[in-house]
Amino acid sequence: MPQHKYFVSIAEDLAKELGVELETRYEDYAFLADYGEKDEYDMPWTPQLLAKLSDGRIVPILTRLPFSTDTLQFQLGKAKEQALAKLREYGVEV
Repeated sequence: MPQHKYFVSIAEDLAKELGVELETRYEDYAFLADYGEKDEYDMPWTPQLLAKLSDGRIVPILTRLPFSTDTLQFQLGKAKEQALAKLREYGVEV
């Protein structure tokens, strides 16, 4: 999973910044089948970053890393901002 380390880094930053516990699951396709995003064949992929909200819902907040079309480098700062924006959409104060 070449992108795994980037997702872990973003998750650790967000957990620290928001003061929440971080739980890491590796290749838990059953969990992702229930809560994550899936492709056109209804198959989940890894890695994905999900959050458990205060009401108990588990929601995906980052499922693909944005990258520069010029350099093909991942844009980790933009990825973190996308995750924070998704949390805001769900009503989380960040």
